[in-house]
Amino acid sequence: MKTHSSTYRFLIAAGGTGGHLYPAVAVAQKILELKPEAEILFAGVNNRIEARVVPQLGYKFKSIWISGFSRKMNLQNLLFPVKVIVAAFQSIALAMKFKPRVAIGAGGFVAGPVIWGASAFGSKIMLLEQNSYPGVTNRMLEKKADEIHITFEDSRQYFREKSKLILSGNPVRVNLKLVDRNEAIKKFGLNPEKKTLVVLGGSGGARSINRAVAANLDAIVKMGIQVVWQTGAAYIEEFKNFKNENVFISAFIDDMSMAYSAGDLVLARSGASTIAEISMLGVPVIFVPSPNVAANHQYKNAESLKNENAAELIEDMKVNDELLPKINQLINDENKIKLLKENIKKFAKPQAAQVIAESAIKLAERLS
Repeated sequence: MKTHSSTYRFLIAAGGTGGHLYPAVAVAQKILELKPEAEILFAGVNNRIEARVVPQLGYKFKSIWISGFSRKMNLQNLLFPVKVIVAAFQSIALAMKFKPRVAIGAGGFVAGPVIWGASAFGSKIMLLEQNSYPGVTNRMLEKKADEIHITFEDSRQYFREKSKLILSGNPVRVNLKLVDRNEAIKKFGLNPEKKTLVVLGGSGGARSINRAVAANLDAIVKMGIQVVWQTGAAYIEEFKNFKNENVFISAFIDDMSMAYSAGDLVLARSGASTIAEISMLGVPVIFVPSPNVAANHQYKNAESLKNENAAELIEDMKVNDELLPKINQLINDENKIKLLKENIKKFAKPQAAQVIAESAIKLAERLS
């Protein structure tokens, strides 16, 4: 079959958080690896992570005007119906101009109108679901989808159209890899001779983790441990003054290969993307699941890993009290660290991006 570049046009709607965005980036990277002539356009929201990261990575980006509906009553909710109408028109215009063969929705509220608009113009539709409990956007878009790629077996029970489901795993960025530990630590201006704790609260940051680290920081440093600390943009002002020769602090770390490589131990939320990255790299981790997610899926994710001796777990409400004893217990226990590294690797699905990219390419070719 003769093909040309216009066959491989992919519109990707993803954002709001790194958990939605980075799996989509991983798929885009793999599509371009397999089909260098492919055209890829990301759609997102102007004031969210995707507006900064996507252009930085060299992809085309278009923004639409939409936001989520807040569970708390506020003035923004009054604008919600207007935003939905505007986003629908913007999404139709986007689909008419770009003419995507395949539209890929990776979750987040931005995917709703964008995928709906592409579907109205006959694009093949692929959804990526990172979490065990599917997000509301993907559940709403289920009927429009040709394929739904899931990360957890548990997700099957929440979808009606079982024939569309493919258990692929959560895609991890192509360029994510472990590098020399000493080189990574020096990048953060720290001392390679010391043990290093890496603190990651997700792209949005995590208040409870940040406050627990701040409360215990002096004691952590006195134990001879230095810290690489990603606070999240919302919390950098509150915690930036803790920076010193033993503590690197940043709102956001763009080079996650360096962050993971520097860590003798990682403290993180247990979102699906973080789990996918940590399991692929084999990094020892203490998970503090977010309590603010649907169906408590972060806790379930972390608990399943804890039960297999693949991670440690502290409940969010207990992080202040249990953080220091847990770090103290783990960071110098080389046998336990080795066990955690080996066991978490068993949960990796390194082929996820390849499987999804190949499926997306086949969907595009079905329209030829």
